[in-house]
Amino acid sequence: MLPSLFLSHGAPVLSLTDAPARHFLEGLGQAFEQPRAILVASAHWETPTPRLNAVASNDTIHDFYGFPAPLYALRYPAPGAPELAARIVARLEAAGFTAGLDPQRGLDHGAWVPLRMMYPAADLPVLQVSVQSDAGPAHHLRLGRALAPLRADGVLVIGSGSFTHDLRRFRGQPIDTPESADVTAFADWMDAALRDGREDDLLHYRDRAPFARDNHPTEEHLLPLFVALGAGGAEPRVERLHRSTTYGMLRMDAYAFQ
Repeated sequence: MLPSLFLSHGAPVLSLTDAPARHFLEGLGQAFEQPRAILVASAHWETPTPRLNAVASNDTIHDFYGFPAPLYALRYPAPGAPELAARIVARLEAAGFTAGLDPQRGLDHGAWVPLRMMYPAADLPVLQVSVQSDAGPAHHLRLGRALAPLRADGVLVIGSGSFTHDLRRFRGQPIDTPESADVTAFADWMDAALRDGREDDLLHYRDRAPFARDNHPTEEHLLPLFVALGAGGAEPRVERLHRSTTYGMLRMDAYAFQ
């Protein structure tokens, strides 16, 4: 069975950057059996209740500004999976969620940036599920658990966010800036909590993890981690697949759950 994954997608320009995280993602698609379809919970699609995009073909959304012109020329025209989206909505409703379909939305950079490196042919069906940024970790853990059976059907469930994400420190820093001490402290705490299966600590990370609010002033970029964790099933085996840092403050860690 495929694992569920949490990926740190970093800055949009990662696709054009010589960085360890880029090289890791470029090899990740060969690490597992090829999926039948890919479902991405992206930090960059926030809605009040869960939504699934249901399109025949995905547009590439360039949801950022101020980056080099070549980035806006990149496309990831993966097919959609509208029938699968409808089945997932029914699954979520059966689990007690209010869920719906979006018949127009394509792929934001939380989805297409890592997928373009993992599966560059763009020939696998891809769909997204939104996050609810005000609903917190427990909601997203439950959401992931409702999605867990999809893995047995060959669907690769990915939570795409960032292990740390304080963009107040992003602009103007070289990509190889040394990692800040508070970033290290927070990431080490999260890694230990994940590996030790300390679910209650993880759900209350904002009060228990060191420098939690410094590294995540808002929660949307960590919530996909909880979707991926939940999709790994009850008490999943946790494997850290990658660890690196860009710009001194974006931890690019990736995890597998199964």
